[in-house]
Amino acid sequence: MHLRIIRYLEPEIFINDKYQITMKSLISFFFGFLLFVPAVAQQTRQEEPPDLSPRNLFNGKDLKGWHVDVPALDINPDTINPFIVRDGMLVTLGNPRGHLITDAAYENYRLEVEYRFAGKPGNCGVLVHTSIPRAMGIFPRSIEVQMQSGNAGDFYAILEDIVVPDMEARRGPKEKWGSTRGTTRRIPNLTDDSENTPGEWNTMIIECLGREIKVWVNGDLVNYGFDCTADKGQLALQAEGSEVEFRKVILTPIIALTK
Repeated sequence: MHLRIIRYLEPEIFINDKYQITMKSLISFFFGFLLFVPAVAQQTRQEEPPDLSPRNLFNGKDLKGWHVDVPALDINPDTINPFIVRDGMLVTLGNPRGHLITDAAYENYRLEVEYRFAGKPGNCGVLVHTSIPRAMGIFPRSIEVQMQSGNAGDFYAILEDIVVPDMEARRGPKEKWGSTRGTTRRIPNLTDDSENTPGEWNTMIIECLGREIKVWVNGDLVNYGFDCTADKGQLALQAEGSEVEFRKVILTPIIALTK
């Protein structure tokens, strides 16, 4: 008896006399194409422009998206919360002292706040690039943009730092600079006459992009800094002795600073 050996021959598809494609290579091409299409689609999605639409950080009803950090509440939970919502406005009563901090962290944005001192003008501030809470007493690690009446737009270094043009003329002797207590942490703004009459509404705009920060008060550029030691973080509003009303807190992502 003779054994007949049958050899499997892979089918071929002839295109012409010069080229031929095997079934195996055709299948490989097909599956490769299936992998290629999603990769192209994903790349297309990644190239879509970023969402630069404004985001209202205060909804006018409650403090959703924020949390309170007030040391006095640790000692006595019945102590008054200095951050409330009143008549559709976010209000800091000033005392006990502390901060209202966003739950989320942000980078590369334009923050617009409209505020006024409800009573006697005093002190308050917006803190950007906020991170470690109570890193220096009640103050979180951050760069403060001052809202104190008469000094709106000053920078205060709180364990972070920033550089401004004419640094020594504005900040004083270099050997005294610092971001901790006992050092020169204040960097005065460029103009102290941009604020409206006490009791009237003010608009403060803060732009943070990378390690640069620009500040406007009522349309006037009042401060600009660069080489900041932080480029992202939470936002915070202060309770620092004075009652202040906020009727707008809007954040808009940016890809360039306003000139």
